[in-house]
Amino acid sequence: MAIITISRGTYSGGKAVAEELGRKLNYPCISKEIILDAAEEFGVPESKLTAAMETPPKAWIETPSKKIAHLNYVRYALLKRAKENDLVYHGYAGHLLLGNISHVICVRVIADMEFRIKAAIEDKKLTRKKAISFIKKLDKQGLNWTRFLYGVDWNDPALYDIVINLDRISVEGAVDIIAQMAGMDQFKPDENSMRALDNQVLSSLVWAALTKDKRTNNSNLQVASDNGKVTISGSVGSKKALMAIDEVTRGVEGVTEVINEAGIGADWQW
Repeated sequence: MAIITISRGTYSGGKAVAEELGRKLNYPCISKEIILDAAEEFGVPESKLTAAMETPPKAWIETPSKKIAHLNYVRYALLKRAKENDLVYHGYAGHLLLGNISHVICVRVIADMEFRIKAAIEDKKLTRKKAISFIKKLDKQGLNWTRFLYGVDWNDPALYDIVINLDRISVEGAVDIIAQMAGMDQFKPDENSMRALDNQVLSSLVWAALTKDKRTNNSNLQVASDNGKVTISGSVGSKKALMAIDEVTRGVEGVTEVINEAGIGADWQW
């Protein structure tokens, strides 16, 4: 089993690498599919989920917690797919959504600005000036969002297992390199890495259950799991919601113990 995430800037060639890699390894290649999964699962418009993945909140327009809630819907959808299958995922900072799981291979694909400008002109039928502006705008949005949410610069090579420059290596060459990495022992799942994935999946399942339940869906809650033991923190709007947390959490398959550290407060999700 392998999970490969490919992070790429706008028109850097990462999508082509991901699609070719999926074909070579016979893995599903996904990107916006998780947006569709999350929209169907939680009944949230695709446009809102896409915005949550691409742009940081503007404090004077919307609360950060609302966008984080939407982001968690997408994270749930990605974790669900990662639990079920080998996969190649590209875009939307998948390596950050999946957290610290050792059998996730984190790849960054980069390219020279001229490469990207040419691709944007061909795809969007833009002038050169507009293509440059378009690329810079999306790059800035991605950088600001990852800094807001994770406190990191997504251009930092330390975040990745490998950075591939398509100015120096062809798409086919990049695919061959990543495919070889997928067969290396250090990227094969072991007991610890599968436990880390299971913990993240269970946390996500509990969070989803709390979000779906009418008694707790107006709460701002964080969920952490450790081998079936689930800790809930954050705030709810009423004693009724606080008391419902245990019931909702224990109803999720795989939960063996609930530690409820939430309090009553005004820091609401919506």
